[in-house]
Amino acid sequence: MNRKWSWATILVLGWLALDLATKSWALRALADGTRREILGGFMPLTLAFNQGAAFGLRIGNDPRLIFVPITLVAVVFLVSLIRSARPGDWVRVVAASLVLGGALGNLWDRVRWDRGVVDFLGPVDLGFTLFPIFNVADVGITCGAILLAISFWREDMEIRAEEKARKGAGAAS
Repeated sequence: MNRKWSWATILVLGWLALDLATKSWALRALADGTRREILGGFMPLTLAFNQGAAFGLRIGNDPRLIFVPITLVAVVFLVSLIRSARPGDWVRVVAASLVLGGALGNLWDRVRWDRGVVDFLGPVDLGFTLFPIFNVADVGITCGAILLAISFWREDMEIRAEEKARKGAGAAS
């Protein structure tokens, strides 16, 4: 296994393990409706089950019929992103690995029961609204998506610079 795949595997499995461990803790520590706070009260810990998409958006009577296949397609896409990452594009490898680890964590919840994905971080009071309850998998998906956008932007900038250099070299001949 090459270095890229070694790091990707460590990140995916590490993020998945962190997600599953924190969800297991939340199911035990917050099951009786107990609400805790961390970070000086900024981050409440509240157990919730989300059967829908991000921010609790509901789709149909059994959202698993939609989300499980979509997640499986996303897994294939993310693995192909890691495989096709250009040498040195560690941002893309880390990004896709975080999204993949988070996607697998939420997929586990959807497959193991019909209660939905275990969420427990939040709701966070932003002063003008409450940010919905989420989990460690969601953090990986969100951070990974942002990093993935940066990776795509950097790749686009490199391609444009190469094209500009080629045009400049062609005009000089």
